[in-house]
Amino acid sequence: MKLLKERILRDGKCLEGGILKVDNFINHQMDPLLMKAMADEFVKRFAGDKIDKIMTIEASGIAPAIMVGYLFNLPVIFAKKRVPSTMEDCFKTKVISFTKGREYDICVSREYLNKGDRILFIDDFLANGNAAKGIIDIIEQAEAELVGMGFLIEKSFQQGHDYLSSRGVRVESLARIASLSDCKIEFVL
Repeated sequence: MKLLKERILRDGKCLEGGILKVDNFINHQMDPLLMKAMADEFVKRFAGDKIDKIMTIEASGIAPAIMVGYLFNLPVIFAKKRVPSTMEDCFKTKVISFTKGREYDICVSREYLNKGDRILFIDDFLANGNAAKGIIDIIEQAEAELVGMGFLIEKSFQQGHDYLSSRGVRVESLARIASLSDCKIEFVL
Protein backbone atom coordinates (compact mmCIF):
# COMPACT_ATOMS: atom_id res chain seq x y z
CA MET A 1 0.00 0.00 0.00
CA LYS A 2 1.74 3.07 -1.31
CA LEU A 3 0.24 5.53 1.20
CA LEU A 4 1.44 3.49 4.18
CA LYS A 5 4.93 2.96 2.73
CA GLU A 6 5.29 6.70 2.12
CA ARG A 7 4.22 7.43 5.70
CA ILE A 8 6.66 4.86 7.12
CA LEU A 9 9.53 6.44 5.17
CA ARG A 10 8.50 9.96 6.17
CA ASP A 11 7.56 9.47 9.84
CA GLY A 12 8.80 6.03 10.90
CA LYS A 13 12.00 5.63 12.90
CA CYS A 14 14.27 2.64 12.74
CA LEU A 15 15.90 1.59 16.01
CA GLU A 16 18.70 -0.87 16.69
CA GLY A 17 17.65 -4.50 16.92
CA GLY A 18 15.20 -4.49 13.99
CA ILE A 19 12.60 -2.26 15.63
CA LEU A 20 10.49 0.05 13.50
CA LYS A 21 8.92 2.83 15.55
CA VAL A 22 5.63 4.08 14.11
CA ASP A 23 4.09 5.36 17.31
CA ASN A 24 3.48 8.85 15.92
CA PHE A 25 0.86 7.61 13.44
CA ILE A 26 -0.13 3.98 14.21
CA ASN A 27 0.31 2.72 17.74
CA HIS A 28 0.46 5.62 20.18
CA GLN A 29 -0.74 8.69 18.35
CA MET A 30 -3.00 7.57 15.52
CA ASP A 31 -3.85 9.09 12.17
CA PRO A 32 -7.56 8.28 11.68
CA LEU A 33 -7.47 9.07 7.95
CA LEU A 34 -4.59 6.63 7.46
CA MET A 35 -6.42 4.04 9.63
CA LYS A 36 -9.49 4.41 7.40
CA ALA A 37 -7.42 4.03 4.23
CA MET A 38 -5.73 0.89 5.61
CA ALA A 39 -9.09 -0.55 6.69
CA ASP A 40 -10.49 0.15 3.22
CA GLU A 41 -7.62 -1.87 1.77
CA PHE A 42 -8.29 -4.83 4.08
CA VAL A 43 -12.00 -4.70 3.21
CA LYS A 44 -11.07 -4.79 -0.48
CA ARG A 45 -8.71 -7.74 0.03
CA PHE A 46 -11.14 -9.81 2.15
CA ALA A 47 -14.41 -8.69 0.49
CA GLY A 48 -15.10 -12.11 -1.04
CA ASP A 49 -14.73 -14.01 2.23
CA LYS A 50 -17.47 -14.91 4.68
CA ILE A 51 -16.40 -13.37 8.01
CA ASP A 52 -18.36 -13.38 11.27
CA LYS A 53 -16.02 -11.46 13.57
CA ILE A 54 -12.85 -9.40 13.51
CA MET A 55 -10.25 -10.29 16.11
CA THR A 56 -7.07 -8.64 17.35
CA ILE A 57 -4.80 -8.49 20.37
CA GLU A 58 -4.45 -5.55 22.71
CA ALA A 59 -3.40 -2.88 22.38
CA SER A 60 -1.97 -1.72 19.05
CA GLY A 61 -4.25 -3.87 16.93
CA ILE A 62 -7.44 -2.44 18.38
CA ALA A 63 -7.65 0.74 16.28
CA PRO A 64 -7.21 -0.90 12.86
CA ALA A 65 -9.43 -3.84 13.87
CA ILE A 66 -12.25 -1.54 14.96
CA MET A 67 -12.03 0.37 11.69
CA VAL A 68 -12.19 -2.90 9.70
CA GLY A 69 -15.06 -4.11 11.88
CA TYR A 70 -16.91 -0.85 11.31
CA LEU A 71 -16.55 -1.09 7.54
CA PHE A 72 -17.61 -4.75 7.49
CA ASN A 73 -20.35 -4.06 10.08
CA LEU A 74 -19.02 -6.88 12.27
CA PRO A 75 -18.19 -7.20 15.98
CA VAL A 76 -14.55 -6.88 17.05
CA ILE A 77 -13.00 -9.05 19.76
CA PHE A 78 -9.62 -8.30 21.25
CA ALA A 79 -7.53 -10.78 23.18
CA LYS A 80 -6.64 -9.32 26.55
CA LYS A 81 -3.09 -9.50 27.87
CA ARG A 82 -4.27 -10.22 31.41
CA VAL A 83 -7.12 -12.35 32.63
CA PRO A 84 -9.51 -9.88 34.31
CA SER A 85 -11.09 -10.85 37.61
CA THR A 86 -14.50 -10.38 35.98
CA MET A 87 -13.80 -12.99 33.28
CA GLU A 88 -14.95 -16.33 34.59
CA ASP A 89 -14.48 -18.59 31.58
CA CYS A 90 -12.00 -17.96 28.81
CA PHE A 91 -9.74 -19.42 26.16
CA LYS A 92 -6.16 -18.75 27.23
CA THR A 93 -2.65 -19.21 25.85
CA LYS A 94 0.86 -17.80 26.26
CA VAL A 95 2.52 -15.34 23.89
CA ILE A 96 6.08 -14.02 23.76
CA SER A 97 6.35 -10.30 22.98
CA PHE A 98 9.16 -9.49 20.51
CA THR A 99 9.23 -5.81 21.49
CA LYS A 100 8.94 -6.27 25.25
CA GLY A 101 10.97 -9.47 25.42
CA ARG A 102 8.64 -11.25 27.86
CA GLU A 103 5.95 -13.90 27.97
CA TYR A 104 2.36 -13.15 28.94
CA ASP A 105 -1.04 -14.81 28.94
CA ILE A 106 -3.68 -13.71 26.46
CA CYS A 107 -7.34 -14.58 26.87
CA VAL A 108 -10.69 -14.28 25.13
CA SER A 109 -14.02 -14.86 26.84
CA ARG A 110 -15.84 -18.00 25.72
CA GLU A 111 -18.93 -15.79 25.61
CA TYR A 112 -17.68 -13.95 22.51
CA LEU A 113 -15.81 -16.61 20.51
CA ASN A 114 -17.99 -19.50 19.40
CA LYS A 115 -17.58 -22.80 17.63
CA GLY A 116 -17.85 -22.22 13.88
CA ASP A 117 -17.19 -18.45 14.00
CA ARG A 118 -15.24 -17.32 10.94
CA ILE A 119 -12.52 -14.98 12.15
CA LEU A 120 -10.42 -12.32 10.42
CA PHE A 121 -7.41 -11.33 12.54
CA ILE A 122 -6.05 -7.77 12.16
CA ASP A 123 -2.89 -6.47 13.86
CA ASP A 124 -0.32 -3.73 13.51
CA PHE A 125 2.84 -5.86 13.03
CA LEU A 126 3.88 -9.30 11.88
CA ALA A 127 7.43 -10.13 12.96
CA ASN A 128 8.16 -13.60 14.32
CA GLY A 129 4.44 -14.36 14.45
CA ASN A 130 4.20 -14.92 18.20
CA ALA A 131 0.93 -13.01 18.64
CA ALA A 132 -0.49 -14.71 15.54
CA LYS A 133 0.46 -18.15 16.92
CA GLY A 134 -1.34 -17.33 20.17
CA ILE A 135 -4.45 -16.18 18.32
CA ILE A 136 -4.43 -19.35 16.20
CA ASP A 137 -4.25 -21.41 19.40
CA ILE A 138 -7.24 -19.56 20.87
CA ILE A 139 -9.25 -19.90 17.63
CA GLU A 140 -8.49 -23.64 17.56
CA GLN A 141 -9.51 -24.01 21.23
CA ALA A 142 -12.84 -22.40 20.35
CA GLU A 143 -13.25 -24.62 17.27
CA ALA A 144 -13.69 -21.44 15.27
CA GLU A 145 -12.21 -20.94 11.80
CA LEU A 146 -9.46 -18.52 10.78
CA VAL A 147 -10.32 -16.83 7.47
CA GLY A 148 -7.07 -14.89 7.26
CA MET A 149 -4.69 -12.50 8.95
CA GLY A 150 -4.13 -8.89 7.98
CA PHE A 151 -1.15 -6.87 9.16
CA LEU A 152 -0.40 -3.20 8.67
CA ILE A 153 3.36 -3.82 8.60
CA GLU A 154 5.22 -7.08 8.06
CA LYS A 155 8.89 -7.59 8.84
CA SER A 156 9.49 -10.05 6.01
CA PHE A 157 13.05 -10.70 7.18
CA GLN A 158 11.67 -12.45 10.28
CA GLN A 159 9.94 -15.84 10.42
CA GLY A 160 6.28 -14.92 10.97
CA HIS A 161 5.09 -14.92 7.37
CA ASP A 162 6.83 -18.19 6.51
CA TYR A 163 5.42 -19.89 9.61
CA LEU A 164 1.86 -18.76 8.90
CA SER A 165 2.08 -19.65 5.19
CA SER A 166 3.42 -23.12 6.07
CA ARG A 167 0.25 -23.63 8.14
CA GLY A 168 -1.95 -22.60 5.22
CA VAL A 169 -2.91 -19.24 6.73
CA ARG A 170 -3.79 -16.48 4.28
CA VAL A 171 -1.60 -13.46 5.14
CA GLU A 172 -2.29 -9.96 3.78
CA SER A 173 0.25 -7.29 4.74
CA LEU A 174 -0.08 -3.67 3.63
CA ALA A 175 3.62 -2.82 3.86
CA ARG A 176 6.30 -5.51 3.73
CA ILE A 177 9.71 -4.55 5.10
CA ALA A 178 12.63 -6.43 3.51
CA SER A 179 15.30 -5.04 5.82
CA LEU A 180 15.99 -2.64 8.66
CA SER A 181 19.76 -3.21 8.54
CA ASP A 182 21.88 -0.22 9.48
CA CYS A 183 18.59 1.49 10.46
CA LYS A 184 17.66 1.88 6.81
CA ILE A 185 14.06 0.97 5.88
CA GLU A 186 13.83 -1.16 2.72
CA PHE A 187 10.58 -2.58 1.39
CA VAL A 188 9.94 -5.88 -0.39
CA LEU A 189 9.69 -5.08 -4.09
